[in-house]
Amino acid sequence: MIGRHSFELALPGASIGAVAGAMAGGLTLLAGQPIGMAALSALALAAPLALFGGMYGVLLGHGVFRPGTFGPVGLYWMAAFPLSRLLQESVAGIGMADGVPLFLAYQAMISLGFAIGFLWMHERLMPHWLVRVAGGNPVASELLEQYVRYAQMMQARKGARR
Repeated sequence: MIGRHSFELALPGASIGAVAGAMAGGLTLLAGQPIGMAALSALALAAPLALFGGMYGVLLGHGVFRPGTFGPVGLYWMAAFPLSRLLQESVAGIGMADGVPLFLAYQAMISLGFAIGFLWMHERLMPHWLVRVAGGNPVASELLEQYVRYAQMMQARKGARR
């Protein structure tokens, strides 16, 4: 039962990660690479991003992260995104001409952009998903209550500014 509850929390983040990784295949095609290389590139990035995206949802459900916060999520993706890219580059890349440390440093810098996009998508998809699964998942129900409290707090702040 607990495994199913965690799996349900992981689905939105895993889906976002998988789609983001799959988009890398399209970019590889645009760069002029063959279809096979594009598919390998997409799979090699989609799998770890889906794993880390799903883990984010589980960690969010268990209180490690809170809805509406970016700092901890940015740090999470500063580690997870470079590792995902390193795996992709190891499987489907042409090598890291400047070496692994510089490659990882660059990936850590651009990971914050990925983190912003991931969090934006997750914050829009997760509440709708939680409404669907909250009836049979107590962890999802509790997380949905956190989202509702956060939305009420933001609405109150917005009303106070007027």
